Amino acid sequence: MGVGGIGVSGLALILKASGHQVSGCDQTLNELTRKLETHGVRVFHGHSADHITPDVDVLVAPTWARDTESEVVTAKAQGKRVIRRIELLGDLMREKRGIGVAGTHGKTSTSAMVATVFEGCGADPSAQIGGVVRALNGNAKVGRGKHFIAEIDESDPLFALIPCDIAIVTNIEDDHVSHDSSDHRPNYHRSVEALHEAFQTFAKSAGTVVYCADWTGLDAMLEGANLVSYGLHSPAKYRAESVDLIGGKPRFTLTRDGQALVDVTLVVPGEHNVLNAVAALAVADLEGLDLIKAAKALEDFPGAGRRWEVVGQLNGALLIDDYAHNPTKVSSAIAGAKTTGRRVRVVFQPHRVGRTAREWQNYADILRSADEVMILDIYTSSETPIEGIHATLIETRMHELGYQPARYWQDRAALSAYILETASASDVIVTMGAGDVTRILRELPGVKA
Repeated sequence: MGVGGIGVSGLALILKASGHQVSGCDQTLNELTRKLETHGVRVFHGHSADHITPDVDVLVAPTWARDTESEVVTAKAQGKRVIRRIELLGDLMREKRGIGVAGTHGKTSTSAMVATVFEGCGADPSAQIGGVVRALNGNAKVGRGKHFIAEIDESDPLFALIPCDIAIVTNIEDDHVSHDSSDHRPNYHRSVEALHEAFQTFAKSAGTVVYCADWTGLDAMLEGANLVSYGLHSPAKYRAESVDLIGGKPRFTLTRDGQALVDVTLVVPGEHNVLNAVAALAVADLEGLDLIKAAKALEDFPGAGRRWEVVGQLNGALLIDDYAHNPTKVSSAIAGAKTTGRRVRVVFQPHRVGRTAREWQNYADILRSADEVMILDIYTSSETPIEGIHATLIETRMHELGYQPARYWQDRAALSAYILETASASDVIVTMGAGDVTRILRELPGVKA
């Protein structure tokens, strides 16, 4: 179920490549489902109990699927095994030396960097990432090497049970926590305390936890685990020294216990990507890989799909698509854009009604660091509307704070025409959000690769 999602589709590819018969279904058919079909996976459009045919032995359900879903009900009634996506991921990781990347922010980019490094060093890993990775030619791969590299999504409370020989924890925020006692969605933790407890369980079960020392309090939260630190601004075992962010291509020296190991150049901008790279290189060092080869692999790493993804150019303007959808991610994306030395123009789509209700003031405050902000309607992600919560709240607050180059755009065609008319070589135009804002720049005529 949910085979059109980035996580489930990757697992389906891995199972198919491993010799299993695989079918799947989703309400929306997309590029991921089309790729699955080219690999011999049968894909059904929509959800139906009819998909549970006699030859189905196991039903893999995504995190969001409730026990009342027709496929789940039918599979259980027929005595078939029903497991969650993250349980399947755990089963696959147990078969190899598991490297898992968890955290509220940066886990896709960091896990993609780890996979790129291991691939570049000839380790031939298996991997399942929450974004398309050039080194893997997709979001998943079955390799002959001993490692399985995976992005671990903390939105599923069952992530705490994933076994990792090495775990990376980038940071922890309450992004997937229920703020209403009546909210019992399966992909949300019931409280901040429950989220923290899940991370503690996850960390203590790992062989080694590589954690970000720059994230205040993270070491205390993970106390009891076998910890190895990395950082940029804080004391840590692995650090980025002599950092230069100018020009949007960060350069730094990786050190271990103060000793220089290798010089690194990235093509993805921002301090947050420096931290991601340090984490990936730390794991490579712990696993005995050649750091010269590892750094070389990162020199060619263009980012994961929808993580500072270069869409192309328009009238000389650099067009970027980014998944940033909460305040911390938005802040990091804008900071990275500013290092390009261009005028930063942001097209922002708030994601989820509940998150917007909590964060609209923070969005307004953070977005002011861009040179221009174009605001779209909220991407509801099937959430029920809340009276008084609208994208115009962000625009109004920004104007009240004295920031005038913010505008709400209800008409997408008009927005596209405006971008076409005003894009110039001095601009970097960045779409931000986890919804369909990704289509805005990709559908513009005249975009050059």
